[in-house]
Amino acid sequence: MARSRITQQLIEAGAVAVLRMNDAARLLPVAEAVFEGGVLALEVTMTVPGALAMIEALAGRFGSDALVGVGSVLNAATARQAIEAGARFVVSPILKEEVIAATHHHDLPVLAGAFSPTEAQHAHELGADIVKVFPADVVGMAFFKAVLAPMPHLKLMPTGGVTLENAGDWIRAGACAVGVGSALLDKKAIARGNYEVLTENARMLRRSIAAGRVRET
Repeated sequence: MARSRITQQLIEAGAVAVLRMNDAARLLPVAEAVFEGGVLALEVTMTVPGALAMIEALAGRFGSDALVGVGSVLNAATARQAIEAGARFVVSPILKEEVIAATHHHDLPVLAGAFSPTEAQHAHELGADIVKVFPADVVGMAFFKAVLAPMPHLKLMPTGGVTLENAGDWIRAGACAVGVGSALLDKKAIARGNYEVLTENARMLRRSIAAGRVRET
């Protein structure tokens, strides 16, 4: 099944780059720089101008080499449109059954948003492949350890509060992967067209995750 295979690929990748940008013209070189640094899961948020066209462009550019997904999805119609454009996973900041159903209809994984233990478990019961804890900086890493103690079956991914340095700490706290946006996408470097900074940021992120997994084992 594509759904289970892609879910496992997301977990193995360890990080999802959240590509939330106002200047869509820079999105492709940003994605290429992040990819070059080893972050292979690329989430284009629906807040990006022309997001569907950008998803289509990235899917065509990377093919099976990267996992191109869509973020900030609030309804089933948006999920379907993004999947038709080439998205291979769907991320939502909220928990909405219709988004999960629409994504699973195409045999693709959904990362559904949750904030409390009850919401996280409900997301799991509705079929969310990964539970996106958002905003994670509000609850912190201790929350992950506390929730996973009685509910180790949950696959939790923090978004918000993840940095290049602490990504490994989130993994050690029990996260299956992390979502990283602003910490990865240096706005000043992007404005200067210095995309090498993003590549190095991606490499630093990968090193942090790898270190977290080594200590975890």
